[in-house]
Amino acid sequence: MIITAWLNNELIGISRSITDFCYACYLSDLAVKSEYQKEGIGRQLIKLTEKEIGKQTALILLSAPLAMEYYPKIGFDKVENGFIIRRTE
Repeated sequence: MIITAWLNNELIGISRSITDFCYACYLSDLAVKSEYQKEGIGRQLIKLTEKEIGKQTALILLSAPLAMEYYPKIGFDKVENGFIIRRTE
């Protein structure tokens, strides 16, 4: 699922997710152009994603190191019960 934010025909934000619409939604990408950050665009993209997947579906993401402090501020809980095989290249 892709949700976009536009201003005057300019793409300023995007969220990209993979979901089954019943158990889990993996928010794989959330990006807002740097000059439009801190204006609530990312938060709105997440809200629109939540609306699409419904209340029965968990929203899951992996954060870039620089964004680790952002997600708890907008309602995400940090989880410790996951596993990862890291990229090797």
